[in-house]
Amino acid sequence: MSTTNPVSARPSDSGTASLPSAEQSRQAAQQLVQNIIEQHNISAASFIVTLYGDVVEPRGGVLWMGSMIQACAAVDITENQVRTAVSRLVRAGQFQGERLGRRSFYRLTAAARDEFNYAAQVIYALKAVQQWQMVYVGGDDTLMRRLRRLGYVSLNPRLALGPDHTPLPQDILVWQIQLVQGQNQFADFIAEHWDLAQYEQAYQQFIELFQPVAGWVSQLTPQLALTLRLLMVHQYRQVVLRTPQLPAPVVPEHSLAMQARALFARLYARLSKVADQFIASAFENRDGALPKETGKTIKRLDCLAALDRV
Repeated sequence: MSTTNPVSARPSDSGTASLPSAEQSRQAAQQLVQNIIEQHNISAASFIVTLYGDVVEPRGGVLWMGSMIQACAAVDITENQVRTAVSRLVRAGQFQGERLGRRSFYRLTAAARDEFNYAAQVIYALKAVQQWQMVYVGGDDTLMRRLRRLGYVSLNPRLALGPDHTPLPQDILVWQIQLVQGQNQFADFIAEHWDLAQYEQAYQQFIELFQPVAGWVSQLTPQLALTLRLLMVHQYRQVVLRTPQLPAPVVPEHSLAMQARALFARLYARLSKVADQFIASAFENRDGALPKETGKTIKRLDCLAALDRV
């Protein structure tokens, strides 16, 4: 994946740059947004999932359809596409709607919230200690596919190994796994079962794509900052939720995964200072405007700050 080039200033008659620095930064940021839209197939349903996980869930979990449409319009998702995607999410048992007058509001179902909470633990580093577990899936191919999306690996057609705290059906057989000995051989086991090279490549692409954002943040409008943050979360979760959540001793301190996580943490904090202003001024639930911050959003920032060591 190639990185976007910053927008060059247009020369004036005298040969000097005619665009102010703030305008150059905003144009470069908007160009990055457009590049991501053009280069990645961002579905309406997937982006709405990102929106709820990043913005809505930590602020009470309810959002007005009009606010959803506004957020999606910034990444060229039409109102019709939003309404179609929401209908599908309702039919799939992930969303439930309610009406207040002529307005429609949506929240996650309880089952969907469990999976969202797990994703938040991974994305925003809310869980400090990572354990592993083995899951007997029997002949449930749907469950196996779901576990693979969450970083599990198939040991055989009926057994999967992966991170704990993954939301699972109550009647599933699960073992907690603890490495007793063989730490040196564990890396060989990981390399045999996971294609780590593809994850390293994905993290490298993420770093190249979003590294320039640090130079633009202070000049962004609140709405553009939120759009960039949502796209960054969207791209990051596509990688991190599929990456095996390996125990810390197995992950090199300076691996691309660690660099990407530190970049994500740093940019998320800086973008949030601007983006959260737009959330509070433009997004609504049944009671009015969404709050700028809550205890959950503050905790996210605190956890991410601990990761910013690169």
